[in-house]
Amino acid sequence: MSGWIWPLVIPLVTGLAFTLTWSSPAGADASRAGIGDAIDTILADPLLKGGAAGVVVADADSGAVLYRHRPDDRLMPASNTKLFTSAAAMGLLGPGHRFRTDVLTDGARRGHTLRGDLYLRGTGDPTMLAGDYDRLAKGVADAGITKVSGRLIADDTRFDAQRVGRSWAADDESSYYAAQISALTLAPDTDYDAGSVIVEVTPGAAAGDRPKVTVTPPNAYVRIDNRATTGSGGLTIERVHGSNTITVSGALPAGAATAKEWVSVWAPTGYATSVFADALERHGVRVAGPTRLGRAAPADARTLASHRSMPLKDLLIPFMKLSNNIHAEALTKAIGYETAGRGTWDAGLAAIADWLKKQGVDTGAVRQVDGSGLSRMDNIAAGRLTELLLSVRDEPWYADWYASLPVACAPDRFVGGTLRSRMCSTPAAGNARGKTGSLTGASALSGYVTDADGRELVYSVVLNNYLAPSVKNLEDAIVVTLATSGAGHAEAVRPRAVRDDATGATAATADAGRECSWTKPHRC
Repeated sequence: MSGWIWPLVIPLVTGLAFTLTWSSPAGADASRAGIGDAIDTILADPLLKGGAAGVVVADADSGAVLYRHRPDDRLMPASNTKLFTSAAAMGLLGPGHRFRTDVLTDGARRGHTLRGDLYLRGTGDPTMLAGDYDRLAKGVADAGITKVSGRLIADDTRFDAQRVGRSWAADDESSYYAAQISALTLAPDTDYDAGSVIVEVTPGAAAGDRPKVTVTPPNAYVRIDNRATTGSGGLTIERVHGSNTITVSGALPAGAATAKEWVSVWAPTGYATSVFADALERHGVRVAGPTRLGRAAPADARTLASHRSMPLKDLLIPFMKLSNNIHAEALTKAIGYETAGRGTWDAGLAAIADWLKKQGVDTGAVRQVDGSGLSRMDNIAAGRLTELLLSVRDEPWYADWYASLPVACAPDRFVGGTLRSRMCSTPAAGNARGKTGSLTGASALSGYVTDADGRELVYSVVLNNYLAPSVKNLEDAIVVTLATSGAGHAEAVRPRAVRDDATGATAATADAGRECSWTKPHRC
């Protein structure tokens, strides 16, 4: 049983496809009936025994439904939820939307002294780096200010004080992909993993030596409790609940490579403000008073320095390619503020639902409680995802949104994203685009693929309640089946292990309960 594909000989009976699907739309291609039997064969795989599946395939141009399997069953979509959030953000905020971060004051200048308070105001930018805060501090210094008689005040009031999403797992608290949401935050890297730090542990020269621990970006906001040693036994890096103490324990062998862990911080407003305060000091600006968090800048405060993020159409690349949860939630709250004047999940989700309804998505059959899909309370059927994928093709920003979807087997991680190691050496490679989704017992893949005749298809595959480590090989088999098939023939693709990285590790041995891009520093 070697190779990817074996032919499945299926008699093409007129109308058969539409006994498997919704009523035949005018002009639907009945010659593609064999696709249904091919997909049914894949869904009968023992990996899914006792599980649940929702699958829909449609012609992208006509909207004709070519295949459906339980299209209305509400299942956990995992990160396929980001399809809703990202499209609504493009529709409601616009592809040119930029986040602003400002330094303001209502004080008066006396020579080089600012008599009053200095405000750092954020609007939710998840792409702010330490270098950006440094440039803001330089802007204050360049204005001729060397002393602030008042306080440094962090204005994160654009968003509410609810920091984590509804029903996010408690054991994800210190994980960077479940970082707290704030209108003022900071990313340690150009993946823009906002609200987290990178902890690096380098073993000592000999057994028993204390390892060296460093934090990126350097800051005094987090505290390292280094209990580790050089030796065998494994290393653990974890933040203590409710604090910014990161405990490093266990052991790392002498001569081993530096271990890295991305760890979320507690209260990212304070983290960003601390890094900005350090930058002010480096640039010769001394703030006499204490730092205060969570207070709004006065309406008449004037701007001393400002930073604008990349436009949303560019932010979509790290957001969607790497399935960044924090970007999804920041955009959800930004949507709430722009549409209702409230930077809350409730306001943002209400606006997303209203926008989706206008796009023809049956939102009455959807439960969305966050922007990212990290919550296991999210319930979306494959049919609703298909409705969105079809409707957005007419939007003026569609090309930018489509470009943000991961591409099968494209090696550049900002092109292939979470699909960069999947469907290689098949007709889907470089062809299929789709948004992945992964939680324990929940996996999804929805997007676009061109078949053997050059016809673009829309597909949505949502799989739940399976006990296997991973079912991503079944998702891939369905998409490659679509890429291989055409009018008059269908070829069912035998599922194979999904290659997770260049070492050949498979999803069965990797952490298949999370998006592959979340298992840093491993890269899918």
